[in-house]
Amino acid sequence: MNPVLKQENLMQLPSDQDASGRTFGAEEIELLTEVIRSGTLTTTKGKFGKELEKKFAAKVGAKYAYACTSGTAAIHCAVAAINPNPGDEIVTTAITDMGALTPLIYQGAIPVFADVDPRTCNVTAATIEKVLSQRTKAIVVTHLFGNPCEMREIMELADTRGIPVIEDAAQAFLAQENGKHIGTIGKIGCFSLQQGKHITTGEGGMVTTDDDALARRMFLFINKAWGYGDTNPDHYFLALNYRVSELQAACAVAQMDKLDFSVDSRIATANKLTELLQNIDGIKTPFVAPQAKHVYWKYCLRVDDAKIKDGAVGMAKLLKEKNIFSAPRYIVKPAFQCQIFTEQNTFGDSHFPFNLARPEAVDYAPEQFPGTFKGLHDILVLPWNERYTDEHIEYIAANVRSAAAKLKLK
Repeated sequence: MNPVLKQENLMQLPSDQDASGRTFGAEEIELLTEVIRSGTLTTTKGKFGKELEKKFAAKVGAKYAYACTSGTAAIHCAVAAINPNPGDEIVTTAITDMGALTPLIYQGAIPVFADVDPRTCNVTAATIEKVLSQRTKAIVVTHLFGNPCEMREIMELADTRGIPVIEDAAQAFLAQENGKHIGTIGKIGCFSLQQGKHITTGEGGMVTTDDDALARRMFLFINKAWGYGDTNPDHYFLALNYRVSELQAACAVAQMDKLDFSVDSRIATANKLTELLQNIDGIKTPFVAPQAKHVYWKYCLRVDDAKIKDGAVGMAKLLKEKNIFSAPRYIVKPAFQCQIFTEQNTFGDSHFPFNLARPEAVDYAPEQFPGTFKGLHDILVLPWNERYTDEHIEYIAANVRSAAAKLKLK
């Protein structure tokens, strides 16, 4: 028996929730110490916020980049820049964090859900086109797990209709399609620096754009719409304070120098696992389009419950016994089945902005989302980070094979 599978030889995998799976070190400590000693913790007066924005824009190839407090804040800034009227519709996905959806509602827009490709759980041009209407103000595409959406086809559709595309690249640092960085293909890119992302400041976000007018709107929205640097500044419109502190910015500046390592490491170990998991009946490794660069925020298997007993759930239970804490289904249910949508729990008892919606826009009948339900049913999300070694990957692969063999239906 392979000794790696013995109960007494359980391996402890690095975790992105602590130092074992992260890249923190002397570089972050040095810059954070500099901030504390300076006594200037606000980015309106400090230097690290500006340095971060300059480095990030250069890294992804965007004209503008602005730091904000979270990935949710990044989406909010993007939607606010698009500036929908109450009742306007924004097409998005139901397989995402709720933080990518509530900003739409806060800005008075109706999230309209497109179905997904069950192989990737990403929206496609075809699924988006089915739900477009005269009231569509924008499209939000989520590059789930770091695997790019089919941006060429999506942009062709959006450009034909004159609809701006917001890229939710929270999980897709340095991912590419056709050689272009994800987050710079649509009008606006949104990134997250939350604890488990490719680089992190605990909480934080970035927005990017090449559009001068959208950049101005996002800069203002982060700063309560106060025109810093203007001749006669004012609070020009309704906006929030989404500024990061110098502490977060300094940490991010140090992390930026480690981003290539983080991405390259994740890709290398993911490729190795894919190689080791070939030809397992009932198990499929991630689908990646030929023109795409997947950067593996997480590594996802698809489990066929016609061949594997109890499918992804059964696999997860056996892997947990080996200290591999995977997540079947990824999220408990599609976003439209959460109470915020089913009961329209928003502002008091107004149901705003859903009270302005077309009936078709808030029709969440399951038969309209076969890809969404299929994708969530099959998916098994494995933990992933830049500190994995070949030994870790071999351990995961051996236990996935072992679990698949034990659960194989005759």
